[in-house]
Amino acid sequence: MVDIKFAYWIPNVSGGLVVSKIPQRTDWTYEYNAQLAQTAEEVGFEYALAQARFIASYGAEYQLEALTTVSALAPVTKKLKLIAAVHPGLWHPGVVAKMGASIDFLSNGRFALNVVSGWFKDEFTIYGEHWLDHDERYRRSEEFIRVLKGLWTEDEFHFKGDFYRINGGWVKPKPVNQNPHPEIFQGGNSKAARRMAGRVSDWYFMNGNTIEGVKEQIEEVSALASLEGRTIKFGLNSFIIVRDTEAEAHEVLRDIIAQADVEAVKGFGEAVKQAGASTRERQGMWANSNFEDLVQYNDGFRSGLIGTAEQVAEKIRQFHEAGVDLILGGFLHYTDDLPAFGKTVIPLVRELEANRRTADELVPDFSQKDKKGGQKLRKCI
Repeated sequence: MVDIKFAYWIPNVSGGLVVSKIPQRTDWTYEYNAQLAQTAEEVGFEYALAQARFIASYGAEYQLEALTTVSALAPVTKKLKLIAAVHPGLWHPGVVAKMGASIDFLSNGRFALNVVSGWFKDEFTIYGEHWLDHDERYRRSEEFIRVLKGLWTEDEFHFKGDFYRINGGWVKPKPVNQNPHPEIFQGGNSKAARRMAGRVSDWYFMNGNTIEGVKEQIEEVSALASLEGRTIKFGLNSFIIVRDTEAEAHEVLRDIIAQADVEAVKGFGEAVKQAGASTRERQGMWANSNFEDLVQYNDGFRSGLIGTAEQVAEKIRQFHEAGVDLILGGFLHYTDDLPAFGKTVIPLVRELEANRRTADELVPDFSQKDKKGGQKLRKCI
C-alpha cells in the first residue's frame, strides 16, 4: 500500500477554516500564505488546496482567487503540489486549460485542479450566470473535465457537448505533468457526484466522515470507476486539533463551537440545503450535517482527528486502511498547528506505516505453496 499523503487547506479566505469568532493565529494574505507554504513542504505536506470564493459568505469577507494564488505560490515553493479550485459556469474550460498548463509549466509540473460544481447560488447569479439544477451542474462539470483532458493531451481537440463546444482547440506549452495530464480532483456526495467521479476524475474528495461512512463512499465510487475501466484515489477532509492531552484538544473544539458565528452558520446551512435536498435521491453534501458540523464548513470535525498526536496518527492509519489516500487538513492556528502536525503527527503516521509493512512481509502467503505442500513465507523487500 502506498503511503498516505497530506494536504492542507490554504487559508486564502478570511475567517480561517471555521465559522467562528474564536481568535485565530491565521491570516489570508499572500505574505502569510507564502511563508506557510514553505513551512508546509518542509514538514512533510505534499499538496496544498486553494479555496475558490468570489463573494463574502459565512463570514469570509476577503478572498484571494485560487488560480492566481497558486500561481503566486509556485515560485516560492519547490516540492508542494498546488491545487486550485475552479467553478464551471464561472470559468470556461479552455481558459482554465491554458492557465493550468501555464502554471504547470512555470512550476515544473506542480499544478493540479479541483473542479467544484458549486453550491452557492448567489455567487453565480450576481454575475448573471444561470443557476443550474443540482444534477445539471455535475453534468456540466463532467464536460468541463473532458474538455480539460482533451486540450491538455491532444494536438487538435474537438468537442461537442450540451455545455461546451471546442472546434479544433489546442494548448501549448502542454503541461509538464503529462501522466497523462495534471491531476483532477472533485468533491460531492450525491449519486451524480459519485457517478461523475467514477467516469472522469482522478481524485474524489470526501467531506469529513466516520470510518464507516468513508468506506461506503470508497466502495461505491471505486465500483463505478471499475465499470469504466478506471481507478480513482480518495481524499478526506479533516479539521485537525492536536494537543498534549485528549481533554485539551476537545476543549479547543468546544471553544470553537461555543464561539460560533451563529448567524453565518445558519446562513450557510440555508444556502447548502438544496445541495442534497434537490437531488433525486435526496443525498448530497451536508444532507446529514447539524449545526456543530457546519461550523467547519466541510464537516471536518466529523473525521475525529482530535486528540493527542498518537491518537490522531492512529486514526489516520485507520482511514488509510479503509482506503483513504490523502488527508486534507484544516487548522485553527495555522501558524502553530500546521508545523506542529508536520513535525509530530506525520512522522508517527510514517512509523505506523513502516511497522505495518514489516508485519505484512512476515505474514505467510497462503496463496503460494512450496513443492512439499508447505506454506511459503513472503520475501522481505
